[in-house]
Amino acid sequence: MQSVMTDSDVPYIGKTQPSPTVIRVEGLTKTYQRGTERVHALENVSFTISVGEFVAIVGPSGAGKTTLLHLLGCMDTPTSGLLALSGTSTAGMKDGELTRLRREQVGFVFQHFGLLPTLTVAENVALPTLFSRRKAADQAQGLLERVGLAHRRNHRPHELSGGEMQRVAIARALINSPRLLLADEPTGNLDSDSGESILALFQQLHQDGLTVLVVTHNPGLAAAAPRRLTLRDGRLVEDTAHPSG
Repeated sequence: MQSVMTDSDVPYIGKTQPSPTVIRVEGLTKTYQRGTERVHALENVSFTISVGEFVAIVGPSGAGKTTLLHLLGCMDTPTSGLLALSGTSTAGMKDGELTRLRREQVGFVFQHFGLLPTLTVAENVALPTLFSRRKAADQAQGLLERVGLAHRRNHRPHELSGGEMQRVAIARALINSPRLLLADEPTGNLDSDSGESILALFQQLHQDGLTVLVVTHNPGLAAAAPRRLTLRDGRLVEDTAHPSG
């Protein structure tokens, strides 16, 4: 008997539909050619992330965590499989379309902060708006207040602690009001106290309704996320919901 295709089964390439699902991944695969060897960085990974979830992506080094994060953030394209952000499939999108989707939907936080040393804190936070032609001085100030660094707005990155630099990076990731915040080892370069402050900030952002995904080896950060995706050898081996705290 032939199954009936529902609306949820129909591909919606390039079309945005109201959706409580921020991320939809089906059979996502990424392979690389290394000499004569074909490396499967990700293989047949499927899951969905709903609006407002806080999810930790964990697993041993080389499991495919960062590869997955880059695919979710449209910084790379899959070899096969479906990726949809907020109801928009990325299949067949050109580089410019992916860049626009990434800018409008996703904020990034990296382990090494990525702040420009010649810019002030406020200028670093407002930097992404240069590409969207928005004036964001007031918004940057508001975000710096939100992360507790308004008093540092005119400082340069080298005048900040590691934890402060990561807070600036988080404020910058929020400047375009993304629906999704992706963080790759956000506490990896921080001492334990600074790491705890960043964890508290992610928890607050989650409570405020932002969807947050973090790749982490930090047990405390992973335990704080109410849901955990575990990767091993490029495959999703566990999808676990657990009480936060």
